[in-house]
Amino acid sequence: MPHTLDADAVRTWCGLALDALGRARADIDAINVYPVADGDTGTNLYLTVESAARAVDAAFDGHATSAAASRPTLADVVRAMAHGALIGARGNSGTILAQLLRGMADVLADGTPAGGADPADRACAASTASTADTASTADTADAADTDEADGLRRALRRAVDLAYLAVAHPVEGTVLTVAVAAAESAERATGDAATVARAAYEGARTALQATPGQLDVLARAGVVDAGGYGLVTVLGGLAQALSGEAPSAPAPARPGRDAPARTGTGGQHLAGCSTDGAPDGGPAFEVIYLLEAGDSAVTALRERLDALGDSLVVVGGDGLWNVHVHVDDAGAAVEAGIQAGRPYRIRITHFGGAAVRKAGSGGPDRPDPAIVLPDQSGAQGPTGGPRAERAPRAVVAVVPGDGLAALCAEAGATAVATRPGEPPASGELVDAVRRAHAREVVLLPNDTELHHTAAAAAAQARAEGVRVAVIPTRSAVQGIAALAVHEPGRSFDEDVVAMTSAAGATRYAELAVAERQSWTMAGVCQAGDVLGMIDGDVAVIGSELAATAETVLDRMLASGGEMVTLVLGADLPDEVAERLERHVRDGHFAVDTVVYHGGQPTAPLIIGIE
Repeated sequence: MPHTLDADAVRTWCGLALDALGRARADIDAINVYPVADGDTGTNLYLTVESAARAVDAAFDGHATSAAASRPTLADVVRAMAHGALIGARGNSGTILAQLLRGMADVLADGTPAGGADPADRACAASTASTADTASTADTADAADTDEADGLRRALRRAVDLAYLAVAHPVEGTVLTVAVAAAESAERATGDAATVARAAYEGARTALQATPGQLDVLARAGVVDAGGYGLVTVLGGLAQALSGEAPSAPAPARPGRDAPARTGTGGQHLAGCSTDGAPDGGPAFEVIYLLEAGDSAVTALRERLDALGDSLVVVGGDGLWNVHVHVDDAGAAVEAGIQAGRPYRIRITHFGGAAVRKAGSGGPDRPDPAIVLPDQSGAQGPTGGPRAERAPRAVVAVVPGDGLAALCAEAGATAVATRPGEPPASGELVDAVRRAHAREVVLLPNDTELHHTAAAAAAQARAEGVRVAVIPTRSAVQGIAALAVHEPGRSFDEDVVAMTSAAGATRYAELAVAERQSWTMAGVCQAGDVLGMIDGDVAVIGSELAATAETVLDRMLASGGEMVTLVLGADLPDEVAERLERHVRDGHFAVDTVVYHGGQPTAPLIIGIE
C-alpha cells in the first residue's frame, strides 16, 4: 500500500537503505575499482547512511522527549538526515551521497506547508472530514499526492545539480551518471510519489548496467560502478518505503567483461590499479575532514585542493562542509583547510595499506601514555642548541605551560611556551624551527587561534629549505596525542598522517573561571562560575571545579573513549586529579587515565579523550 511522503516514511527509508547496504556492503566493496581500488565503497556508503539514520532517530527522540511531546515534521527529518550524512560521510561515494541527500532535503524541507504540517497531517485532516465533504476530501487527497510526486521529482533533480557542483571534475559512468538517470526517469513518471520513486529506482538500475561502457576501468574489471550500485540500493529503500513493496533486485554487479569500452581515458586514475590498492601513478593519500568556513573561503579552498590532487569533492553549505580529496601531500591538504577555516574530524588514509590507526585504539605501535620517548630527532643537544648537522626530522610544539614544555622536550620536541595574553608571533615559530635544526619539521600549534600564525611560519621556513607540515591541533592534549605516535624512522608523509589522525581522534575540553556575567552556549554564567568547554564551546556551567570536571568527563565519555588525559594547571591541587581519576575508574570501565602537571597559568584543567 502506498505511503505518504512524510517524516515516518523518511525514517523507514533510512532503515531500509541501511539494511540493504549492510547486505550488499561486501559485494560493493569487491567491485570498487574507481576512482581508487581500495575496496571500501560499500563500507563507506553504509557508514554514511548509518550516520544519517542515527540523526533521523535523534530527531524523533528529541521531539518525543520535549515538553510538548510532538512529532517531527518532514522538514525536521530530511534536514536531520542530510546533516547526519554530511558529518558522517566517508570516502568519495559517501561524500557524493551526502550531497545528493542534501539536495533532496533542500526541496522537501522547503515544500513543507505553512504552519509546520507535513503531508501526513494533511492526510489525517482529510480523513476526518464530514461525509458531506467527501468529494472535496478526495480532491484534496489527489492534490496532496500530486504535490508529493512533484516535490520528489524536484528533489531528485536538485540532488543531481548539487552533486555535480560539488565534484571538481565530474566523470561519466559513475554514481553521478546513475543519479542523473534516476532524476530523468522520475521526471518522466506520472502518478503518486511511490510511482515516481519506483521510476527513479528503475532508471538508476538500468543506467548502472551501462556504466562499464562509459568508463574503461570498469569495462576492464568487468564490473559496474560501485558508487552507482550503492545509490541504486539507497533508491530501492526509498521505493520500498513509499510503495510498501520491495523493488526488483539490483542487476548483477558483474555484467561481464565483454561490455563495450569507452574510447578515451575515461577520467582520472585510469592508468590501471596496482596490487596494493593504489592506482599506478595516482595520489598516495585520501584526506577527509569537516570544515567550518564561509562560502568565499571554500571557493578558494577548492582551487587550492584541485591543484594539489584529484577526486576532489566538497559538499555542504551554511558554514559546514565535508571535504574529500586524494593527494600526495596530506599535510598540504590539511593546511589548506586551516587557511580556509576550522578543519576537524580529520581522517587520512594511505592507499598503500590499511587506514591509519586512530589514536587510543591500542596495538603494539602505541607508545606508553607517559610519552617517555627517546630523543630520536637529534634536533637539540643537552643545552638546547642546534647540532652541527641537521637532523632528519623534528617536532616543534606550542604549549601553554612550563610542565608541558618539559614534557615535550623529554619526548624530543622543541617547545615554544606561551605566556598569558601573549601568543607567539610567526617569527618566534620560525626561530623554533631553526632551533630544531632539521630537514623536516612537524609543527603543532595546539591552539585554534595560532593556526594562521603557524601556517605563515611554515611558509617562511619552507622558503629557507625546510620541509614543514602543520598539524591543526587545537589543544595541548591533541599535541600530546600526536607526539605519542611520532616516529622519525618512517617516511615524513606517513609520520604526518599518523600524527594528524591521532590528534583528530582526540576530543578536548578545558575548564576556566568566568571573569564576568556573559551569555554562553550553555546559558548565562556569572563571574566566578566554572565553565566546562568541550571542543571550544561552553557546555557546562558549575560552581565547583571538580564537580564541573566530572560532568564534562561524563558527557565526553558518553560517546566512547579509551584514555583520559588530565593536564593540571599551575594552582590545581593534586587532590582534584585523584578525585577525577577515581571518578573515571568507578564510572567508566576499562578507561585509562594519565595525569600531567602542565603548569599552565590560565586553564586550571585541560582534558583529552582518546
